[in-house]
Amino acid sequence: MADRGGGFLNRDDFFSSGDGWAQRWVLDVSLIESLRFGPLADKTDLDVAVALTKLLYEDFVSYGTDGRDIRLDDEGVVLVIKAHGAVMRRLALEAPTWPFKTFNGPQGFGTYWRKNDMSGSWQARRDCVEGILGPTRDALEELQELEYESRFKQGPGGSFKNLIFAAVGPKPEIVLRDAVNNDVEIVRNAENCLVYSDPLPPHGLTWRQMVAWWRTHHQPDVDEKTAADTLYRRLYRSLDSLPEQLVLRTYCAAYAETDGFELPALIPQVYLHYDPYARKSGKQSGALYRQRMDFLLLAPDRSRIVIEVDGVQHYGRRNPPDAEGRVTYTAVPQLYSDMVAEDRRLCLAGYEIYRFGGWELTQPHGEGERILTAFFTDLLKRHRKPAP
Repeated sequence: MADRGGGFLNRDDFFSSGDGWAQRWVLDVSLIESLRFGPLADKTDLDVAVALTKLLYEDFVSYGTDGRDIRLDDEGVVLVIKAHGAVMRRLALEAPTWPFKTFNGPQGFGTYWRKNDMSGSWQARRDCVEGILGPTRDALEELQELEYESRFKQGPGGSFKNLIFAAVGPKPEIVLRDAVNNDVEIVRNAENCLVYSDPLPPHGLTWRQMVAWWRTHHQPDVDEKTAADTLYRRLYRSLDSLPEQLVLRTYCAAYAETDGFELPALIPQVYLHYDPYARKSGKQSGALYRQRMDFLLLAPDRSRIVIEVDGVQHYGRRNPPDAEGRVTYTAVPQLYSDMVAEDRRLCLAGYEIYRFGGWELTQPHGEGERILTAFFTDLLKRHRKPAP
Protein backbone atom coordinates (compact mmCIF):
# COMPACT_ATOMS: atom_id res chain seq x y z
CA MET A 1 0.00 0.00 0.00
CA ALA A 2 1.11 3.58 -0.63
CA ASP A 3 2.47 5.73 2.18
CA ARG A 4 -0.37 6.81 4.48
CA GLY A 5 1.72 9.09 6.62
CA GLY A 6 0.15 12.42 5.64
CA GLY A 7 -2.34 14.21 3.45
CA PHE A 8 -5.61 12.85 2.21
CA LEU A 9 -6.25 9.32 0.99
CA ASN A 10 -7.09 8.50 -2.58
CA ARG A 11 -8.19 5.26 -4.14
CA ASP A 12 -4.62 4.27 -5.07
CA ASP A 13 -3.77 4.05 -1.36
CA PHE A 14 -5.87 0.88 -1.01
CA PHE A 15 -3.73 -0.99 -3.54
CA SER A 16 -0.22 -2.06 -4.31
CA SER A 17 1.05 -2.25 -7.86
CA GLY A 18 0.68 -5.61 -9.58
CA ASP A 19 2.70 -7.02 -12.45
CA GLY A 20 1.49 -4.30 -14.80
CA TRP A 21 -0.18 -6.75 -17.19
CA ALA A 22 -2.50 -9.47 -15.92
CA GLN A 23 -2.88 -7.83 -12.51
CA ARG A 24 -2.20 -4.10 -12.51
CA TRP A 25 -3.57 -3.40 -9.04
CA VAL A 26 -3.62 -5.62 -5.94
CA LEU A 27 -6.14 -4.72 -3.23
CA ASP A 28 -4.71 -4.51 0.29
CA VAL A 29 -7.21 -6.97 1.74
CA SER A 30 -5.88 -6.84 5.30
CA LEU A 31 -6.25 -3.07 5.34
CA ILE A 32 -9.79 -3.18 3.96
CA GLU A 33 -10.80 -5.88 6.44
CA SER A 34 -9.34 -3.89 9.34
CA LEU A 35 -11.63 -0.96 8.52
CA ARG A 36 -14.65 -3.05 9.50
CA PHE A 37 -13.40 -3.23 13.09
CA GLY A 38 -12.06 0.26 13.72
CA PRO A 39 -10.40 3.35 12.24
CA LEU A 40 -6.86 3.55 10.94
CA ALA A 41 -4.22 4.83 13.33
CA ASP A 42 -3.06 7.60 11.02
CA LYS A 43 -6.14 8.57 8.98
CA THR A 44 -9.57 9.74 10.01
CA ASP A 45 -12.71 7.78 9.17
CA LEU A 46 -13.85 10.81 7.19
CA ASP A 47 -10.78 10.65 4.91
CA VAL A 48 -11.24 6.89 4.51
CA ALA A 49 -14.96 7.20 3.71
CA VAL A 50 -14.28 9.81 1.03
CA ALA A 51 -11.62 7.65 -0.61
CA LEU A 52 -13.73 4.46 -0.49
CA THR A 53 -16.71 6.30 -1.94
CA LYS A 54 -14.59 7.55 -4.83
CA LEU A 55 -13.19 4.06 -5.43
CA LEU A 56 -16.64 2.45 -5.55
CA TYR A 57 -18.12 5.26 -7.62
CA GLU A 58 -15.41 5.24 -10.28
CA ASP A 59 -15.20 1.45 -10.51
CA PHE A 60 -18.94 0.96 -10.95
CA VAL A 61 -19.17 3.82 -13.46
CA SER A 62 -16.27 2.30 -15.37
CA TYR A 63 -17.84 -1.16 -15.32
CA GLY A 64 -21.10 0.31 -16.60
CA THR A 65 -19.42 2.05 -19.52
CA ASP A 66 -16.14 1.04 -21.17
CA GLY A 67 -14.65 -1.05 -18.32
CA ARG A 68 -11.16 0.32 -18.93
CA ASP A 69 -10.20 1.53 -15.47
CA ILE A 70 -11.60 -1.04 -13.04
CA ARG A 71 -9.34 -1.82 -10.11
CA LEU A 72 -11.55 -4.14 -8.08
CA ASP A 73 -12.66 -7.67 -8.88
CA ASP A 74 -15.91 -9.19 -7.63
CA GLU A 75 -14.38 -10.40 -4.37
CA GLY A 76 -12.80 -7.02 -3.74
CA VAL A 77 -16.09 -5.20 -4.36
CA VAL A 78 -17.78 -7.22 -1.63
CA LEU A 79 -15.00 -6.44 0.85
CA VAL A 80 -14.91 -2.72 0.02
CA ILE A 81 -18.70 -2.34 0.28
CA LYS A 82 -18.66 -3.93 3.75
CA ALA A 83 -15.76 -1.73 4.90
CA HIS A 84 -17.42 1.36 3.46
CA GLY A 85 -20.63 0.62 5.36
CA ALA A 86 -18.74 0.14 8.65
CA VAL A 87 -16.87 3.43 8.26
CA MET A 88 -20.08 5.30 7.40
CA ARG A 89 -21.79 3.95 10.51
CA ARG A 90 -18.89 5.10 12.68
CA LEU A 91 -19.42 8.56 11.22
CA ALA A 92 -23.14 8.26 12.14
CA LEU A 93 -24.04 8.62 8.46
CA GLU A 94 -26.41 6.41 6.51
CA ALA A 95 -24.62 3.83 4.40
CA PRO A 96 -25.77 3.36 0.77
CA THR A 97 -28.37 0.74 -0.04
CA TRP A 98 -26.95 -1.54 -2.73
CA PRO A 99 -29.33 -3.34 -5.13
CA PHE A 100 -26.36 -5.40 -6.34
CA LYS A 101 -23.24 -6.75 -4.61
CA THR A 102 -20.68 -7.45 -7.33
CA PHE A 103 -19.93 -6.61 -10.96
CA ASN A 104 -20.81 -10.01 -12.42
CA GLY A 105 -23.08 -12.94 -11.64
CA PRO A 106 -26.68 -13.20 -10.44
CA GLN A 107 -26.19 -10.42 -7.87
CA GLY A 108 -24.02 -8.29 -10.12
CA PHE A 109 -24.41 -4.80 -11.58
CA GLY A 110 -24.60 -6.24 -15.08
CA THR A 111 -27.55 -8.46 -14.23
CA TYR A 112 -29.25 -5.56 -12.45
CA TRP A 113 -29.05 -3.14 -15.35
CA ARG A 114 -30.25 -5.74 -17.85
CA LYS A 115 -33.30 -6.39 -15.67
CA ASN A 116 -33.99 -2.66 -15.35
CA ASP A 117 -33.86 -1.57 -19.02
CA MET A 118 -30.40 0.05 -18.92
CA SER A 119 -28.75 -2.20 -21.50
CA GLY A 120 -28.73 0.40 -24.25
CA SER A 121 -27.61 3.43 -22.25
CA TRP A 122 -24.30 4.16 -20.59
CA GLN A 123 -25.85 7.30 -19.13
CA ALA A 124 -28.63 5.30 -17.45
CA ARG A 125 -25.99 3.16 -15.73
CA ARG A 126 -24.06 6.25 -14.62
CA ASP A 127 -27.30 7.71 -13.27
CA CYS A 128 -27.89 4.45 -11.37
CA VAL A 129 -24.49 4.68 -9.67
CA GLU A 130 -25.09 8.37 -8.94
CA GLY A 131 -28.40 7.54 -7.29
CA ILE A 132 -26.68 5.05 -4.97
CA LEU A 133 -23.48 6.90 -4.07
CA GLY A 134 -24.34 10.54 -4.85
CA PRO A 135 -26.12 11.17 -1.50
CA THR A 136 -23.17 9.58 0.33
CA ARG A 137 -20.67 11.77 -1.51
CA ASP A 138 -22.74 14.88 -0.75
CA ALA A 139 -23.05 14.00 2.96
CA LEU A 140 -19.30 13.46 3.23
CA GLU A 141 -18.55 16.74 1.46
CA GLU A 142 -20.85 18.50 3.90
CA LEU A 143 -19.06 16.87 6.82
CA GLN A 144 -15.71 17.91 5.36
CA GLU A 145 -16.97 21.48 5.24
CA LEU A 146 -17.95 21.28 8.91
CA GLU A 147 -14.52 19.92 9.78
CA TYR A 148 -12.93 22.79 7.86
CA GLU A 149 -15.08 25.36 9.64
CA SER A 150 -14.21 23.83 13.01
CA ARG A 151 -10.55 24.75 12.49
CA PHE A 152 -11.51 28.40 12.89
CA LYS A 153 -13.73 27.84 15.92
CA GLN A 154 -12.46 27.17 19.40
CA GLY A 155 -14.91 24.39 20.22
CA PRO A 156 -14.50 21.63 22.80
CA GLY A 157 -11.49 19.41 22.39
CA GLY A 158 -11.78 15.65 22.14
CA SER A 159 -14.56 13.56 20.69
CA PHE A 160 -18.00 12.64 21.93
CA LYS A 161 -18.00 9.36 23.81
CA ASN A 162 -20.92 8.96 26.23
CA LEU A 163 -23.93 10.85 27.52
CA ILE A 164 -25.01 9.84 31.03
CA PHE A 165 -28.10 11.85 31.86
CA ALA A 166 -31.59 12.20 33.33
CA ALA A 167 -30.86 10.38 36.60
CA VAL A 168 -33.76 9.82 39.00
CA GLY A 169 -33.07 8.71 42.55
CA PRO A 170 -29.52 7.97 43.78
CA LYS A 171 -26.81 9.21 41.45
CA PRO A 172 -24.90 6.67 39.35
CA GLU A 173 -21.48 5.49 40.43
CA ILE A 174 -19.07 5.35 37.53
CA VAL A 175 -15.72 3.62 37.01
CA LEU A 176 -13.21 3.79 34.17
CA ARG A 177 -13.44 0.22 32.89
CA ASP A 178 -10.87 0.54 30.09
CA ALA A 179 -8.47 3.46 30.37
CA VAL A 180 -6.98 2.80 26.93
CA ASN A 181 -10.33 3.10 25.14
CA ASN A 182 -11.83 5.56 27.65
CA ASP A 183 -14.71 3.16 28.33
CA VAL A 184 -16.79 3.96 31.39
CA GLU A 185 -19.16 1.67 33.25
CA ILE A 186 -21.91 2.47 35.73
CA VAL A 187 -21.39 0.01 38.58
CA ARG A 188 -24.23 1.16 40.82
CA ASN A 189 -27.63 2.81 40.23
CA ALA A 190 -27.41 2.32 36.47
CA GLU A 191 -31.16 1.72 36.40
CA ASN A 192 -31.74 5.30 37.53
CA CYS A 193 -30.14 7.02 34.53
CA LEU A 194 -30.02 6.96 30.75
CA VAL A 195 -26.88 6.38 28.68
CA TYR A 196 -26.51 7.45 25.06
CA SER A 197 -23.39 5.93 23.50
CA ASP A 198 -24.34 5.71 19.81
CA PRO A 199 -22.08 7.54 17.34
CA LEU A 200 -22.75 11.27 17.46
CA PRO A 201 -24.12 12.53 14.14
CA PRO A 202 -22.06 15.27 12.46
CA HIS A 203 -24.74 17.92 12.91
CA GLY A 204 -25.22 17.55 16.65
CA LEU A 205 -27.99 15.48 18.18
CA THR A 206 -31.58 16.12 17.12
CA TRP A 207 -34.77 15.20 18.90
CA ARG A 208 -35.59 12.74 16.10
CA GLN A 209 -32.27 10.96 16.64
CA MET A 210 -32.83 10.85 20.39
CA VAL A 211 -36.27 9.35 19.83
CA ALA A 212 -34.83 6.78 17.40
CA TRP A 213 -32.26 5.81 20.05
CA TRP A 214 -35.02 5.52 22.66
CA ARG A 215 -37.12 3.29 20.42
CA THR A 216 -34.16 1.02 19.66
CA HIS A 217 -33.13 0.53 23.29
CA HIS A 218 -36.35 0.99 25.25
CA GLN A 219 -39.52 0.82 23.12
CA PRO A 220 -38.84 -1.04 19.86
CA ASP A 221 -42.52 -1.86 19.25
CA VAL A 222 -44.04 1.64 19.33
CA ASP A 223 -44.32 4.37 16.72
CA GLU A 224 -42.23 7.54 16.73
CA LYS A 225 -44.90 9.78 18.25
CA THR A 226 -45.55 7.40 21.15
CA ALA A 227 -41.83 6.97 21.79
CA ALA A 228 -41.29 10.75 21.74
CA ASP A 229 -44.01 11.25 24.34
CA THR A 230 -42.60 8.51 26.60
CA LEU A 231 -39.05 9.86 26.30
CA TYR A 232 -40.17 13.39 27.12
CA ARG A 233 -41.98 12.17 30.25
CA ARG A 234 -38.90 10.20 31.31
CA LEU A 235 -36.66 13.27 30.90
CA TYR A 236 -39.15 15.43 32.78
CA ARG A 237 -39.04 13.05 35.76
CA SER A 238 -35.33 13.80 36.24
CA LEU A 239 -36.06 17.45 37.07
CA ASP A 240 -36.97 18.45 40.62
CA SER A 241 -37.20 22.23 40.46
CA LEU A 242 -40.06 24.18 38.90
CA PRO A 243 -37.72 26.51 36.94
CA GLU A 244 -35.89 23.54 35.38
CA GLN A 245 -39.19 21.94 34.48
CA LEU A 246 -40.25 25.18 32.82
CA VAL A 247 -37.06 25.20 30.72
CA LEU A 248 -37.74 21.71 29.40
CA ARG A 249 -41.46 22.33 28.80
CA THR A 250 -40.83 25.59 26.97
CA TYR A 251 -38.12 24.22 24.72
CA CYS A 252 -39.84 20.91 23.99
CA ALA A 253 -43.02 22.69 22.93
CA ALA A 254 -41.13 23.48 19.71
CA TYR A 255 -40.90 19.75 18.91
CA ALA A 256 -44.62 19.78 18.12
CA GLU A 257 -44.12 22.40 15.40
CA THR A 258 -43.33 21.74 11.74
CA ASP A 259 -39.81 20.27 11.47
CA GLY A 260 -39.58 20.35 15.28
CA PHE A 261 -38.11 16.85 15.40
CA GLU A 262 -35.07 18.21 13.52
CA LEU A 263 -34.25 20.68 16.32
CA PRO A 264 -31.34 19.85 18.65
CA ALA A 265 -32.36 17.74 21.62
CA LEU A 266 -32.28 19.47 24.99
CA ILE A 267 -30.76 16.89 27.35
CA PRO A 268 -31.32 17.32 31.10
CA GLN A 269 -29.09 16.45 34.03
CA VAL A 270 -25.97 15.46 32.08
CA TYR A 271 -22.96 14.14 34.01
CA LEU A 272 -19.91 16.15 33.04
CA HIS A 273 -17.44 14.21 35.15
CA TYR A 274 -17.42 11.93 38.15
CA ASP A 275 -15.32 12.81 41.17
CA PRO A 276 -15.11 9.72 43.42
CA TYR A 277 -13.64 11.74 46.26
CA ALA A 278 -16.18 13.51 48.43
CA ARG A 279 -15.63 17.24 48.39
CA LYS A 280 -15.57 17.83 52.13
CA SER A 281 -13.85 21.17 52.06
CA GLY A 282 -12.66 23.81 49.68
CA LYS A 283 -9.11 22.86 50.62
CA GLN A 284 -9.32 19.48 48.90
CA SER A 285 -6.82 19.64 46.06
CA GLY A 286 -7.98 18.42 42.67
CA ALA A 287 -11.67 17.93 43.49
CA LEU A 288 -13.99 19.01 40.70
CA TYR A 289 -16.80 21.37 41.56
CA ARG A 290 -19.63 20.62 39.16
CA GLN A 291 -20.44 17.00 38.43
CA ARG A 292 -23.67 17.56 36.52
CA MET A 293 -24.98 20.10 34.03
CA ASP A 294 -28.63 21.13 34.22
CA PHE A 295 -29.03 20.94 30.43
CA LEU A 296 -26.81 20.20 27.44
CA LEU A 297 -27.61 21.01 23.84
CA LEU A 298 -25.44 19.61 21.01
CA ALA A 299 -26.04 22.15 18.26
CA PRO A 300 -25.89 21.70 14.45
CA ASP A 301 -22.68 23.74 14.25
CA ARG A 302 -21.06 21.23 16.64
CA SER A 303 -21.19 23.59 19.63
CA ARG A 304 -21.76 22.15 23.10
CA ILE A 305 -24.10 24.49 24.93
CA VAL A 306 -24.64 24.29 28.69
CA ILE A 307 -27.74 25.84 30.30
CA GLU A 308 -27.80 26.26 34.06
CA VAL A 309 -30.70 27.28 36.29
CA ASP A 310 -29.47 28.79 39.55
CA GLY A 311 -31.50 28.56 42.70
CA VAL A 312 -30.51 30.26 45.90
CA GLN A 313 -28.55 27.16 46.95
CA HIS A 314 -26.01 28.00 44.24
CA TYR A 315 -24.82 31.07 46.13
CA GLY A 316 -26.20 30.77 49.67
CA ARG A 317 -26.53 28.39 52.59
CA ARG A 318 -29.86 27.64 54.21
CA ASN A 319 -30.45 28.95 57.71
CA PRO A 320 -32.57 27.17 60.30
CA PRO A 321 -36.26 28.20 60.17
CA ASP A 322 -37.12 31.19 62.32
CA ALA A 323 -39.81 31.25 65.00
CA GLU A 324 -42.51 31.59 62.33
CA GLY A 325 -41.10 28.78 60.19
CA ARG A 326 -39.63 31.05 57.53
CA VAL A 327 -36.41 29.92 55.84
CA THR A 328 -33.72 32.37 54.83
CA TYR A 329 -30.34 31.99 53.16
CA THR A 330 -26.98 33.58 53.84
CA ALA A 331 -24.82 34.53 50.89
CA VAL A 332 -21.59 32.52 50.75
CA PRO A 333 -18.91 34.08 48.52
CA GLN A 334 -17.04 30.79 48.24
CA LEU A 335 -20.05 29.05 46.64
CA TYR A 336 -20.31 31.78 44.05
CA SER A 337 -16.56 31.73 43.42
CA ASP A 338 -16.55 27.94 42.95
CA MET A 339 -19.40 28.23 40.46
CA VAL A 340 -17.83 30.91 38.28
CA ALA A 341 -14.42 29.21 38.43
CA GLU A 342 -15.98 26.08 36.95
CA ASP A 343 -17.69 28.24 34.30
CA ARG A 344 -14.31 29.65 33.32
CA ARG A 345 -12.83 26.17 33.06
CA LEU A 346 -15.66 24.96 30.81
CA CYS A 347 -15.55 28.08 28.63
CA LEU A 348 -11.82 27.68 28.12
CA ALA A 349 -12.47 24.05 27.16
CA GLY A 350 -14.80 25.30 24.41
CA TYR A 351 -18.24 24.98 25.98
CA GLU A 352 -20.78 27.79 25.78
CA ILE A 353 -22.59 28.50 29.07
CA TYR A 354 -25.84 30.36 29.73
CA ARG A 355 -27.27 30.92 33.21
CA PHE A 356 -30.77 31.72 34.36
CA GLY A 357 -31.73 32.76 37.85
CA GLY A 358 -34.52 30.68 39.29
CA TRP A 359 -36.20 33.90 40.41
CA GLU A 360 -36.65 35.28 36.89
CA LEU A 361 -38.24 32.04 35.69
CA THR A 362 -40.84 32.00 38.47
CA GLN A 363 -42.32 35.44 37.85
CA PRO A 364 -46.11 35.59 37.33
CA HIS A 365 -48.13 36.06 34.14
CA GLY A 366 -45.96 33.75 32.02
CA GLU A 367 -42.91 36.00 32.21
CA GLY A 368 -40.51 33.06 32.61
CA GLU A 369 -41.90 31.30 29.54
CA ARG A 370 -41.61 34.52 27.53
CA ILE A 371 -37.96 34.93 28.57
CA LEU A 372 -37.12 31.34 27.65
CA THR A 373 -38.95 31.43 24.30
CA ALA A 374 -37.07 34.55 23.23
CA PHE A 375 -33.77 33.07 24.41
CA PHE A 376 -34.17 29.76 22.58
CA THR A 377 -35.28 31.52 19.39
CA ASP A 378 -32.10 33.61 19.36
CA LEU A 379 -29.92 30.69 20.43
CA LEU A 380 -31.08 28.41 17.61
CA LYS A 381 -30.61 31.18 15.05
CA ARG A 382 -27.04 31.66 16.22
CA HIS A 383 -26.20 27.96 16.10
CA ARG A 384 -27.76 26.93 12.82
CA LYS A 385 -26.09 24.31 10.66
CA PRO A 386 -23.34 26.02 8.61
CA ALA A 387 -24.05 26.52 4.93
CA PRO A 388 -21.97 24.15 2.76
